[in-house]
Amino acid sequence: MPDWLPEAAAAVLAAVLAITMHEAAHGYAALALGDDTAKRAGRISLNPLRHVDPVGTLLLPGLMVLGQLLTIGRVEAMFGWAKPVPVDVWRLRNPRWGMVLVAAAGPGINAVLAVSAALLGHLVLAGDEMMGPDLTEFLLRFIVLSMVANLVLGLFNLLPLPPLDGGRIMVGILPRAPAIALARLEPYGLMIVILFLFLLPMALPAWDPMTWFVRHVVAPVYSFLILVTGHGAGP
Repeated sequence: MPDWLPEAAAAVLAAVLAITMHEAAHGYAALALGDDTAKRAGRISLNPLRHVDPVGTLLLPGLMVLGQLLTIGRVEAMFGWAKPVPVDVWRLRNPRWGMVLVAAAGPGINAVLAVSAALLGHLVLAGDEMMGPDLTEFLLRFIVLSMVANLVLGLFNLLPLPPLDGGRIMVGILPRAPAIALARLEPYGLMIVILFLFLLPMALPAWDPMTWFVRHVVAPVYSFLILVTGHGAGP
């Protein structure tokens, strides 16, 4: 077995689970609040294939994993997205606050998964002698990458720019005038994200917002979770 294969498998599995659960959470929340659009579209599912976006779920994460394995020999960060779950805001029992809850469900489930992964680490460490060093190492690496994937996905989606979840939450809680102004950005939101995260760094080598985000937002939250879940002041 190639040395890089377990690392790649752990990274892909962690990313797919984080993205799948994020999108499924939106659908389940919408259904609970009165909108069955996602259910009728077959998107309330834990089957990753139903949520795959060719670029955001396969190409971009795959290139990131491959690039890191070829350069530093391990995976430190991942980024990607799935096909958005369709939600008809006007079918929600309370359209304004219902959309806030539907949007918050994605980052919310990512937070739950990150905490659960950290807690699972205790079970893996307790059973290391029974499982053996290779399996223990793989599971611990999967746990770390699962925490990273869920924190990156959940925290990034809280940025206040529609169609990101944070933008939709802000549209629901802001006063009418600024909420309408922010909502008008939604058709251009993905283009703005691609411009700032991928195109500008190509033209301006000093501009690296994703590295800044991982180091100054994700890493402190990761360290905090490691501490509060009983692992001590880990890396």
